[in-house]
Amino acid sequence: MRTLVVGAGIAGPTLAHWLARGGHDVVLVERAPARREGGYLIDFWGAGFDVAERMGIVPQLTERGYPVRELREVDDDGRTIARMDPRRVVARTGGRFVSIARSDLAAVIADTLEGSVETIFGDTVRTLTEHRTGVRVELESGASHDVDLVVGADGLHSRVRRLAFGEESEFERYLGIVVAVAVLDGYQPREELVGVTRTSVGAQVLRFAQRDGSTVVAFTFRHDGAVPLEDLTAQHELLRRRLGSMAWEVPAMLEQLPTARSFYLDRASQIRMPSWSRGRVVLLGDAAACASLLAGQGSALAMIEAYLFAHEVIASPDDIGSALAAYQRRLMPFVRAKQEAATRMGIAFAPRSRTELLLRNTAIRAARVPWLADLAIGSTLRDAINLPPTHLPPMGG
Repeated sequence: MRTLVVGAGIAGPTLAHWLARGGHDVVLVERAPARREGGYLIDFWGAGFDVAERMGIVPQLTERGYPVRELREVDDDGRTIARMDPRRVVARTGGRFVSIARSDLAAVIADTLEGSVETIFGDTVRTLTEHRTGVRVELESGASHDVDLVVGADGLHSRVRRLAFGEESEFERYLGIVVAVAVLDGYQPREELVGVTRTSVGAQVLRFAQRDGSTVVAFTFRHDGAVPLEDLTAQHELLRRRLGSMAWEVPAMLEQLPTARSFYLDRASQIRMPSWSRGRVVLLGDAAACASLLAGQGSALAMIEAYLFAHEVIASPDDIGSALAAYQRRLMPFVRAKQEAATRMGIAFAPRSRTELLLRNTAIRAARVPWLADLAIGSTLRDAINLPPTHLPPMGG
């Protein structure tokens, strides 16, 4: 089969890896002119870690990862009011856990595709025309491709989803929180391997120092109005208007936004769809079922979905309809559970009231009590899904 995958984040390259190992011809198309950099630090574990292990990339992830030694909550004056040791989480997983920048995870996955997958940067889909035996894809550049299958792995604001299924507003569920991430060069102070947060009613700011001298700063805040997605100046203004009254280091962070190495702002939303496929067009990752940043597992979910999707397609290459139905049947209950859990996590990122803020900080303090921490951690570090074994040769094998 010849498959065109749109989106070179996490889900798309993971799918391309497995399809190529199964002998399929894959074209990967990415709207950005090059690999994306920046982004926030993610905690990577569970079934997603199992997929990475089967891809042979765990050593590279470990090398690029950060052995975070403390998560600390501070008050307006920078005094510690709660702290947690994430190494307890790592211990409970038997070391099958890594904290890594999302862009580094994407880069490691992409490196496995060298010489096996045609990758096109700076282009995306303009039209999709399905016919009896496949799909004709017209790109913005004017190039065209005739393929057996089109996979939209192009994120929350998926172009493929809009072309094949309808407008984003039909499927998006906004969770009332905006997320922004900036990478700042030369930011002070630096605390190596420590994540520091300041949380107030309706907002949170986090900073984490990276090994290249930069600092990732993440903002989450509740917002009921329109969210500017294309206007950088308006995005910066929204942050200043919404967070300008916060103390701690927030004024200095906002002042450095215009010189940020990279910047991202978007709604924290979920995508809820009754079906992820239509004919020979199918959605994957955030395009199909975004759980939102609040889920804390979006990258791992993307890899799990890609692995299981490839498993079904490779097993039934002559019956695409059955393969796509099996993919959705196997995954949808698991993904829905992750989405439901995420809707309850707003208290961690932007508590609505002083009562919620107190409950949040109390929970963090309780995590310092070993048996309470083990109880809480143990209930969250299990993915209720089984991955079928793979008997595919390694890439290039």
